Amino acid sequence: MKYNPIAEGETVPYFKTTDEKGKTFSSADLMGKKYLLYFYPRDNTPGCIIQACGIKDEMNEFSKKNIIVLGVSGGSFKSHQKFKEKYTLSFPLLMDQDHALAKSFGVWGEKKFMGRTFDGIHRTSFLIGENGLVLKTFLKVKPKLHTSLILEYIQSR
Repeated sequence: MKYNPIAEGETVPYFKTTDEKGKTFSSADLMGKKYLLYFYPRDNTPGCIIQACGIKDEMNEFSKKNIIVLGVSGGSFKSHQKFKEKYTLSFPLLMDQDHALAKSFGVWGEKKFMGRTFDGIHRTSFLIGENGLVLKTFLKVKPKLHTSLILEYIQSR
């Protein structure tokens, strides 16, 4: 499968999943709300820790703009729970063990890392408007720059 994220202006594909606590989230339930859906490769890995903690440290800024933050990866309930607890993350981590959500957003595909080629999640974030349309796509972001790029965008609106 090729990395081919959905484009800005497109309608978010329907999804329904649960977070690390078992709470259900769906694109239908999120209609009328603005949210950041950020896809990250794996719980408790260096880049993903930097990315998640960067968001955590700026949650007040997201709240001021009424933006709900939702992280997504293929980790298990237990893995998500440990990751959230260890780094005191204040936002839900959505389950995607079968990678259906990543595939529907076009962020699952071939990757190269440390000389290996494999399929996985490409670090990509989507800012989604109240109408269910993608407002902004942040492609293959670097963990250290992720939050600042998003905040720069939302503060300019």
